[in-house]
Amino acid sequence: MIDLDFLERLIEAIDQSSIDSIEIERGGTRVRLGKTPPTTVAPVGAAPMAAALPAPAVAAAPSSVPSADDSSAGPAPAGNPNLVDVESPMVGTFYQAPAPDAPSYVEIGSTVAKGDTLCIIEAMKLMNELEAEVSGTVVEICAENAEPVEYGQVLFRIDPS
Repeated sequence: MIDLDFLERLIEAIDQSSIDSIEIERGGTRVRLGKTPPTTVAPVGAAPMAAALPAPAVAAAPSSVPSADDSSAGPAPAGNPNLVDVESPMVGTFYQAPAPDAPSYVEIGSTVAKGDTLCIIEAMKLMNELEAEVSGTVVEICAENAEPVEYGQVLFRIDPS
């Protein structure tokens, strides 16, 4: 069992640091604390996680540091307002292919169907496949391979027409 005082000190330390989330296992009890709200993407190749203790609410610190990719996180280009932005559902590392020596899932100009895998986002050693929510043509890839991505960051733009 995890000591309540230890847990409260841990929450304060995370709140005051740049750490987004942490998972601790002690004495058979696993606790995950995070600033970013949990996502609904299921981990790939992992069994469903057993119900953990509910994590105390930790206020997310607003990010005042602009990312280098802020231009791509804006609305769709004025040339085609029908483009669909595919955003990252979590903080993690963006991978365009299932392995370093494998071909990319998609490239600019690739035609995708709803449910096709677009990329992998690694978060806490779990590989999460991101699937297309619409059918169409990939017109822009807004993230760099093997680089960190933020929650809500635009990763792809798809033309559904």
